[in-house]
This record gives sequence, C-alpha cells and structure tokens, in this order.
Amino acid sequence: MSAPKEDTFSNEDGEMEEMEASDSDDGMEEEKDAGEGPNKVYVPGIEPLKPGEELEMDRSAYRLYHECQTGAPCLSFDVLKDEDGEGREQYPMSMLLCAGTQAESANLNRLLVMRMHNLHGTEKEKEEEESSDGESDDEDDDEDKKPQLELAMVPHYGGINRVRLIQHGELSLAAVWSEKGQVEIFNLRPQLEAVHSSTAMATFLKQEQKEATPMFSFSGHMTEGFAIDWSSKVPGRLVSGDCKKNIHVWEPREDGASWQIDQRPFSSHTKSVEDLQWSPTEATVFASCSVDQSIRIWDIRARPNSMLSADQAHSSDVNVISWNRSEPFLLSGGDDGLLKVWDLRQFQSGRPVATFKQHSAPVTSVQWNPLDSSVFAASGADDVVSQWDLSVESCDAGANADSLKELPPQLLFLHQGQTEVKEIHWHPQIPGVLISTALSGFNVFRTISV
Repeated sequence: MSAPKEDTFSNEDGEMEEMEASDSDDGMEEEKDAGEGPNKVYVPGIEPLKPGEELEMDRSAYRLYHECQTGAPCLSFDVLKDEDGEGREQYPMSMLLCAGTQAESANLNRLLVMRMHNLHGTEKEKEEEESSDGESDDEDDDEDKKPQLELAMVPHYGGINRVRLIQHGELSLAAVWSEKGQVEIFNLRPQLEAVHSSTAMATFLKQEQKEATPMFSFSGHMTEGFAIDWSSKVPGRLVSGDCKKNIHVWEPREDGASWQIDQRPFSSHTKSVEDLQWSPTEATVFASCSVDQSIRIWDIRARPNSMLSADQAHSSDVNVISWNRSEPFLLSGGDDGLLKVWDLRQFQSGRPVATFKQHSAPVTSVQWNPLDSSVFAASGADDVVSQWDLSVESCDAGANADSLKELPPQLLFLHQGQTEVKEIHWHPQIPGVLISTALSGFNVFRTISV
C-alpha cells in the first residue's frame, strides 16, 4: 500500500469516519456463504475462506468502533491523559493522541496532536430501532453523532520511529525517536491549545509552519533507534536505546527543560535494542529486549551490565515488551509470532510461565491493560489485533465448538480490518478502549469482551 500524499493532511476541524462493513473488515468476524446458510465465526489462520465467501464485520461484537486517517501513515503514537476523568464510560467520549508520520519523503513528515471527540457507541437504543415514524429524527440523531477530529501538526524532518508522552509538571512532553538518529523532546502546548479552541486553532494555522523546534535533543546515540520510555516513578527520567545496542538513561535537571545524559551506555546486548520499559514499582529498574533474542533487566545503580537476563527469550528477534503495572509479569512478543508471559520472580530460569501462538507473523506491539492486570492486547504483521485474559481457564464454545476448538481459552477477541498494524495502546482512562495504528490509519474500538 502506498502512503497517501501529504496534501491529504488537514489541520482544520474534520470528521472521523465510522467503519462500514466490507469484505476487508472483521472483528472476530462472521463468514457468510454465497448461497443460503448460517453465518459462522471466522478465525484468522485456522481455515481459509472458500470460493464465494466474504467477511462481514459483526457490529454487535463492538461497543465502540471508529476509524480515521491522517494522510501519511503514523507508525507510532501515544495517548495523552486529559482532564475528563478516570474510568469514564459515558458517551460521547473524547481522547487526545500524539503521533508521528513515516512519509515517503523526509521533509513531508509531521508531528501531530489529535483530539477525537463526540465518539458514540455502536449500539442503538431499542426504542429507536422499533420506532416506525422516527425516520427523520433518526437522521438528525445520526448527524449529531458523527465523530469529530481536530488535528494540529508541525513539520518534522525525518520519519518518526516512536513517540512516547509524559505530563511533566505543567508541561505535556513528547519524546521522539526519528530516522535522523536523534532523540528529541517537544513541548506540545501549542498543539494542545489549538485542538481545544477554534480561536487558538485559527491562530495556529496562521503561523508560519516551520519545522518543529525541540526543547531538547540528544545525538549521542550516533544512529537511529526505536526504543524509548518515560519513568512513571521519577518525573522526567527517560531511557533510550538504539540500533547499535546502546542504551542511555536521561536524568532531568532542576530547570525542567533539559536533561543530563551519561555518555557511558548500558551495552550488554549484542544487537539492536528494540524496546524498553521502566519498572512501574522500582525507580531504578528497567527492562530491554533485542534482536539478539534476549530480554534483560537492568538497575541503573549497577552499570554497565544487566542485572538479570533471559538470553534465548525467543527463537528470533524480540520486538516488544510490556511491564504489568500491578503484577510481577513482563509480556514479550517476537518475530517468531509468539507471545510470552514472564514471571519476574522466576525470570532467571529463562522459562516463561505462559506462551501463546496465535499470530502467524511477527508481533509488532503488546500492552497490558492498565485497568485490568490480567488482560493484554497484541498486534502482528498478520494484520490482526488480539485480546487476551489470563484469568480465563476454560470456555464453552457452544455452537462454534468446531471452529474454535483450536483456540486457547485465554483468547478473547481477534480484530481485523487494518493493513500492517504497527502499534496499539489501551486508553488509560477509558476502560476497555483500544487504539491501533497501521498503514491504513487508526482504529478506536471497544469490544464486548473487555
């Protein structure tokens, strides 16, 4: 799929599109025969479609479903916490995202802030469905329920590999790894003001859109990279890793706008560092994974070597990891398509406590649900987003027993419809809502399973 042209970007108020059922969309989809016959659940990788069969999205499997596009694909993004409250489930919903593009040309890239709002659920009230004389009212209601998107972006020279956000005091900061070989820190205040106010947006659009100026940048890696993470225990503390195996820890200075970076790297890996995660409970501890097939646990007080290591964690590149916020578990995904759960109390044994093989291609992203410690999601290069619940021990497949018998009971849901899914994030304030980005755009959804 070729990336859309840059001129498809728009800073102006826009509408998100709600996905319509088509032959390329599904969410634990339904398979429909060309002739007569009952619908049945289609499971990716288990049984190929037969001639004349097509996939149709089952909207009843979703509580919320929307999609949007931003022009050039955004292969990394993060969710910014807002002031609308924790644990909210009332519609309409809103959310803030920051993303970076991977355009066809280095000078066409953008760092953008998105405000998605007026997001309604997929279910209609029975009264509306049963009403025989409310056609015009339904049309008006549908118009009122159109999702909205405000987009504020600034030019960024070079494709953006990864974006991670933090609220640092009164500042909303984005740490950006790009193909320029630099890690940059951006203050998102101008963009955030623009997406919340039409007046601020008008002023923002009138300003000359020069290349984004970082408040701080670091070129000490001497090459590009993908791994980066903010500490949740020490405000402003950052860790970054590159494709030459080196990891650097950033310590914030008192001015809040600059960082002290030790030039001595953590360098026990022998190949590219692919992902980094700070411990949610210990301020000096972080984890890393690498193309060298290992996962390592580090303590910054004991440089330069790692504290613990699983040297053959996967049979090939370990692409992504996620640290459970409330349990001593680490989740990993690799080029082998495997998902592995590691108990950090037994990490040195080198054996995971659970292994799942559902994705048929490399795993591209994993994340524990921040509001439910037993639930996690993963995405793969097979264009599938999977949802899992480790607390499930058995399930009754009922009428679909034959088609589902090969699935692990912990697998809750398989979502499709995107091309080359690159990254997923649970929304930390909205229970069950998952956002995914791919070459084909963003999906925002909540399934009936979570």
